[in-house]
Amino acid sequence: MKILMVLTSHDQLGDTGNKTGFWLEEFSSPYYVFKDAGADITLASPKGGQPPLDPTSDAEDAQTESTDRFKNDKEAQEHLANTEVLSKVNPDDYDAVFYPGGHGPLWDLAEDSDSKAIIEHLYSASKPVGAVCHAPAVFKNTKAKDGNSLVSGKKVTGFSNSEEAAVELTEVVPFLVEDMLQQNGGHYSKGNDWESFIQIDGNLITGQNPASSADTAKAILAQLK
Repeated sequence: MKILMVLTSHDQLGDTGNKTGFWLEEFSSPYYVFKDAGADITLASPKGGQPPLDPTSDAEDAQTESTDRFKNDKEAQEHLANTEVLSKVNPDDYDAVFYPGGHGPLWDLAEDSDSKAIIEHLYSASKPVGAVCHAPAVFKNTKAKDGNSLVSGKKVTGFSNSEEAAVELTEVVPFLVEDMLQQNGGHYSKGNDWESFIQIDGNLITGQNPASSADTAKAILAQLK
């Protein structure tokens, strides 16, 4: 199994002066789900190299078993520090793609043409395409073969409006994930705030929030076995 994980390169939280990036738990949990299953993992980002970590996800109250494991895993840290440049990635080389969230993808990956091409290529080849929390932002501009939005008519989830309101960033983000998915014709649903909830519609797999990251990755693996 060859799995591509795509991370954000964007580190500015709008015009707040605060930093953002990828969410540590949403990277570390899926990374180890895939690694422990024997997958060959490639990490990529628009700019390559070390992707920016959302400092909030590094706070003590955001740590989990997988984040602790990552912080003691020099090999994984080195892997993350050397992500490949996304434009140089050949989607034919991969069996699945997964996008960790954090607020960063709302700014760069949502508009990135290379990301769009990779998603459309893998999806049309019936290979699993997964995204968790804010990362379903990557479906903002993706199209299915019929020209409609890739999420149109599909069961999807992602970071909810109520969760965004809880972290007080509703007025900061360029768009709300829940609203965008609905505007693109997606059949959005959600579970309780901050609890694991995923949606599977064919080879499109989405998770609502950080608590959903491992389950989203496991759902991708289930389709690869």
